[in-house]
Amino acid sequence: MPKQQLLEKLADLAVKVGVNVQPDQTVVIRATTETKTLARLITEAAYVAGAKRIHVNWSDDYISRSGLNHMKVETLEDIPAWQIEQAKYSIDEGACFISIASPIPGLNAGVDPMKMQRASIAMQKALAFFQTHVMGNKTQWTIVAASNPEWATQVFPKLPEAEAVEALWHAIFEASRVTLDTDPVKNWAAHNAILLKRNKTLNDLNFKSLHFQNSLGTDLVVELVKDHVWAGGGEHSTQGVYFNPNIPTEETFTMPYKWGTQGKVVATKPLNYQGKLIEDFYLVFKDGQVIDYDAKKQKDALTNILNTDDGSKYIGEIALISHDSPISNTGILFLNTLFDENASCHMALGRAYPMNIKDGVNTPVESLKEAGYNHSMVHVDFMFGSADMEVTGTTHDGRKIKIIEKGDFII
Repeated sequence: MPKQQLLEKLADLAVKVGVNVQPDQTVVIRATTETKTLARLITEAAYVAGAKRIHVNWSDDYISRSGLNHMKVETLEDIPAWQIEQAKYSIDEGACFISIASPIPGLNAGVDPMKMQRASIAMQKALAFFQTHVMGNKTQWTIVAASNPEWATQVFPKLPEAEAVEALWHAIFEASRVTLDTDPVKNWAAHNAILLKRNKTLNDLNFKSLHFQNSLGTDLVVELVKDHVWAGGGEHSTQGVYFNPNIPTEETFTMPYKWGTQGKVVATKPLNYQGKLIEDFYLVFKDGQVIDYDAKKQKDALTNILNTDDGSKYIGEIALISHDSPISNTGILFLNTLFDENASCHMALGRAYPMNIKDGVNTPVESLKEAGYNHSMVHVDFMFGSADMEVTGTTHDGRKIKIIEKGDFII
């Protein structure tokens, strides 16, 4: 029973804190076949919260792999009209979106990278309007996670499968602040207050740039856009509804100036991208653009990210997190960005969030671009924080202020 109670609490958290379902609002749940138990509980919780109608869009990673292996490229690039209409319908209905992450890291190793890239680009182009809608906070959206045997045994390779699955569930609950003896909704209210205070501190300092350094080889300067906004934790949709996009989250993040990143960054955790695990990689930037890179494993997958479009060689997000933080302190490598990005300072290749610049959600994309906003079909986070990370901010009047020392916030 304790496990069932925790699952019900996680489902309730996704509904009440994640998307904050409004009375008579349509809810779209995006789930894999690995996550049916949690999907059912979220559905029930959303109806209890007053949802009008709930649509569950199912997928299966193994079926997707078969399609990538056997379909012709031309077929993969031909996005069915019903998928596009489905997305338009959800937007027209004013739906909010709950995604349940339950990855199978490395599943697509061996799949033709060219086919994966062309299929991905075709889908992103066809649904670009939907990406703009969600990333612009035109509605509420959130991501939660569910354990599965394949993922769990990679995270806990020394445990028998059943024990690994339960160990991963335990880690998900703990990271999501879901416990038997406390109210997760109240836990998140307190957590959001802490993140809000940190955001205010950074916004008041109004840095021009950040300098990252560690012993692994990272020596990187990231210039920030003028009128940038630090955010993290809860956000408001353009309808004024407060929601939490990521469960869990520990980050405070903002928008880099597209052409202002200089130097080298060394990743400190593997990146699971489209079922391929990219390991031991680095990027070198000049005037914002990646000009050199390498990876010891799955370099082709990294190449595909960088070659997606004109914006995928530039970054759209820079995030600060203390090394001494709940997820980092577990010592667990989750092999999933939702968790691993919250254990480490990170950045994202590709599209920026309009909310990270003053009045950005109400500003046309072309005007955002002129201000230094990076536009892309992708947004791919990767981790580069470490226990010895030093981060120094430079203000517009030239003052240098240490933000992070020996991996942790000191402001």
